[in-house]
Amino acid sequence: MNILIIGSGGREHAFAWKLKQSKLVQNIFVAPGNPGIAKIAQIASIAVDDFDKLGEFALEKQITLLLVGPEVPLVKGIRDFFEKNPLLSHVKIIGPDAKGAQLEGSKDFSKNFMKKHGIPTAASQTFTQETLDQGLKYLETHSLPIVLKADGLAAGKGVIIAEDLATAQKTLIEMLNHKKFGEASDKVVIEQYLNGIEMSTFVLCDGSHYKILPEAKDYKRIGEGDTGLNTGGMGAISPVPFANAEFLTKVEQEVVIPTINGLKKEGIKYVGFIFIGLMNVDGSPWVIEYNARMGDPETEVVLPRIESDLAELLLAAANGNLPDIELTVSDLTATTLMLVSGGYPEEYTKGYTISGLEDVTGVEVFHAGTGLNSQGDYVNQGGRVLALTALGNSITEAIQKSNKAAETIDYEGKYYRRDIGLDLLKLV
Repeated sequence: MNILIIGSGGREHAFAWKLKQSKLVQNIFVAPGNPGIAKIAQIASIAVDDFDKLGEFALEKQITLLLVGPEVPLVKGIRDFFEKNPLLSHVKIIGPDAKGAQLEGSKDFSKNFMKKHGIPTAASQTFTQETLDQGLKYLETHSLPIVLKADGLAAGKGVIIAEDLATAQKTLIEMLNHKKFGEASDKVVIEQYLNGIEMSTFVLCDGSHYKILPEAKDYKRIGEGDTGLNTGGMGAISPVPFANAEFLTKVEQEVVIPTINGLKKEGIKYVGFIFIGLMNVDGSPWVIEYNARMGDPETEVVLPRIESDLAELLLAAANGNLPDIELTVSDLTATTLMLVSGGYPEEYTKGYTISGLEDVTGVEVFHAGTGLNSQGDYVNQGGRVLALTALGNSITEAIQKSNKAAETIDYEGKYYRRDIGLDLLKLV
């Protein structure tokens, strides 16, 4: 079959890498892709939300399966677009419709969904510009720290944790009155702060059934010791030592099953991935957020641990027969380090030649934000540049491999965290 992957980052590179291993797959296309992905798949220079051109391309290349990587096309309704077009409705899609994607597209929707279906989550209230004064008064009664979330998509930057009341009030005013995150902050969810250890669970759904994929823990802060600004993710680990059998059973019973049942009750036929951001609070799972797709850089550690044929799994999800497919997972540990550009996550420098890629062995290098210069050399083009994924018998072994690769690759301004996964060693 021919597969079209939508997206341009490390997640999409990892999808293409894994799908290329399947005997079911003839051709892999990625739109818009990146120069690293171009080494293993065919690139189509089409924007992720240009549905007309994506539809034309799908017809031209006889696409069997469409796999949507990022959130924007899902929230904008790429599934709805394909399903409503008689010429495209035969294309099987991994990704929910616009209504299902509201699990990620609207924090207010997802919080109400969790409350309605009895899914454990932090207490919250939602405010708009019209109810700003009520929001400011609400903050005065709230415990510290306080979490403020932009309702809509904000590229992973729409969550502020305020340590004091003055910062919380200033942030709420900036978000609602001054559109700190644009339209994404037309509504702001003020939420109770949960104190625990964070991790992510990933579920593949076929509309009625599900498979729980390997869990992961990612590291969002730019600085070592989890300090500094939030980023799109500086690294990830899978499996997670504190996610033992007892905890994962709680996750399935208290979170996954109520989520799937809730979607059915809402009349949403959800076909695709659900990313569930969790907090382990004294051994119990609490949901921080949903994403309507796989995470990045978590995909880069989850997929290498899946031993089953990914194309077979995705086809089963698209056809509604996931129970017929066995999911097998490696016992090995996967670690990913992100190499980022100097200055990221704020203004960063780019266009610097990347060296040492050909010297990396025993580690998968997934391109996240690379480009080509006029000489055809790889350069850093985005904030997050490369994801370096290694497998090992332990966190220590895997992280040593990833770190060695990080030292081997070089470009001006290169930065990465050297402490990814080290906080988990005391839990092993």
